[in-house]
Amino acid sequence: MEVTMLYKRVLLKVSGEAMLAKDGKPIDSEFLSFLANEIKPAVEAGAQIGIVVGGGNIFRGLSANTETGLDRVTGDNMGMLATMINSLALKAAFEAHGMPATVMSAVEINKVAEYFVRENAVKHLENGRIVVFGAGTGNPFFTTDTAAALRAVEIGADVLVKATKVDGLYDKDPKKFADAVFIKQTTYQDAIARKLKVMDMTAITLCEENKLPVKIINIFEKGNIFNALNSDEIGSLVTY
Repeated sequence: MEVTMLYKRVLLKVSGEAMLAKDGKPIDSEFLSFLANEIKPAVEAGAQIGIVVGGGNIFRGLSANTETGLDRVTGDNMGMLATMINSLALKAAFEAHGMPATVMSAVEINKVAEYFVRENAVKHLENGRIVVFGAGTGNPFFTTDTAAALRAVEIGADVLVKATKVDGLYDKDPKKFADAVFIKQTTYQDAIARKLKVMDMTAITLCEENKLPVKIINIFEKGNIFNALNSDEIGSLVTY
């Protein structure tokens, strides 16, 4: 049953590392099932959800030149293809849990995914499909954080939700520093000035220019996705 939500159209950014299984396998089937169950209540409540997933569990383009000797463009292209593998896995998981989904790719891979066209993406969302955006921006030198910001702006999302392993934004890494201070809400400029690492500079600047709120939540906390779309009490909020 559709209910009134604080944020209805959402872009969820999921890191590739979240997909990594504890035994080292690149894709964790338990996480896929968990994420599908976490998203389902929001979909049933009428939320329109787009997702950008990283590829770091399979191949990280940014480190390719130092680890493998590949040039940056080749490494980033390989990283984009890694995100496609994750995107297809997410689509399969959502459909297995009774939610229609489609993968839209920034590069043409017509045999496995639909090519990204903004108008078509919006139609999918309006028709109740989860849209998984793969292959980043389709260009090297841009992160999946930037791809998430770009797709969020393009589809007219109400919020960009960045799913992490911690419960929000801190002034420094809470897993390394016991005195890390939780930041409930801040501005784009403050996040940039304090180097809070919400997202990379290109991504956060794009969000600022388009007045797109960014919410940071712990994806592994049960109920967080649904609750974050209904209340600003969950996680941290970066806004203007």
